[in-house]
Parts: sequence; structure tokens; C-alpha cells
Amino acid sequence: MKQVHLVVGITAIALNAAVAGYGAWQWHRAAMTRWFWRLLRTAQAAVVVQVALGGILVATGHKPPGLHVLYGILPLLVSVIAESLRAASAQLVLDQRGLESTQEVRKLPDEQQRAVVVAIIRREMGVMALTGLVVVVLLVRAAQTHG
Repeated sequence: MKQVHLVVGITAIALNAAVAGYGAWQWHRAAMTRWFWRLLRTAQAAVVVQVALGGILVATGHKPPGLHVLYGILPLLVSVIAESLRAASAQLVLDQRGLESTQEVRKLPDEQQRAVVVAIIRREMGVMALTGLVVVVLLVRAAQTHG
């Protein structure tokens, strides 16, 4: 079980590093791509599996150092908080443009609608790419403090 935990941990680090790098690149290009979101969800799933495996190890008597557990759980919490920030980013873009709702966006000319959508997606992608970087740092710290 410890070997599976190790392999999933390395996979979670690699996937989140890919999210951070690819997301930053796509954010810089202001590109809209479904591949980023697929990669992000895969990386998030790896973190969930990693935390679950760690929980099973602890429940079956393995006693890692306290910091290992903390650094292992924090990526999950960071991801949940980031999803809340991502959801709020759409409203922030609308507020910055003086728009109260998506219905007001629909009344704009097509070009302006697209600009609003691109701004929202770019902000969301930036939040999640940065989250990938934070998760990588936390998972690397968890690996460094393993028992």
C-alpha cells in the first residue's frame, strides 16, 4: 500500500506541475482550451486518491510524522478554496465591467460578449494554474517529511 501511495503521490505532483505550467502558458496566450480543464480535473482526482490512500495508511496503523499528514491534506483544502475563488472570478469580471448579470452580457454586441467570456476564462485559468503550483509545493513538502 505504501508503494501505491508513493506512485500516486509522484503522479499527483507531476499532474499538478503540468497544470501549473500548461495553465500559465495558456493564460499568457489568452487561449481557451478544454485540455487545460481536463488536465486540471485529472490532477485534482489524483490528489483525492492520494489523500484517500494516506487516510487508509493512517487508519491501518502507519504513523507518519504530523507535518506529513498536514502537507498531505492541505492540497485538497487548497483545491476546494481555489474552486470557490474560480467561481467568484466570473462575478468579479462582470463587476469590473459594470455588468450585473449574464443577461446584461447577452445584450452586448458579439465582440464584447466574447471579450467578457475570454476575460472570465482567463481569470479562472490563472487561479487554477496558480493553485496547481501551490499544490505541487505542498505535495513536495509532504514527500520530504514522509515517515
